[in-house]
Amino acid sequence: MNHYLLIYTVSPDYLEKRGAYRKEHLELAEKLHDEGQLLMGGALADPADQAILLFRGESPAAAEAFVAEDPYVKNGLVLSWEIRKWTVVVGNVDAPDNPS
Repeated sequence: MNHYLLIYTVSPDYLEKRGAYRKEHLELAEKLHDEGQLLMGGALADPADQAILLFRGESPAAAEAFVAEDPYVKNGLVLSWEIRKWTVVVGNVDAPDNPS
């Protein structure tokens, strides 16, 4: 299984404008997370100029589909984006959370 980073560069007014689209954005993200395609995602802080989402799959198709449906992209909050294949060298992002 491969990993892909979806990297967004967001508009300077992203924090002020995202509220109108946040519910739909998070519902889309949660759906892909529940399906095991989106492992985690979030915005960078100080400055809040980028966001990064980590996808898992045989291809970048899930990340591409997310971009196509994301209201942040559709409504101009995302200025640019790229998908990069990520080679994990240390750690295991597929490991279960805190096994007992």
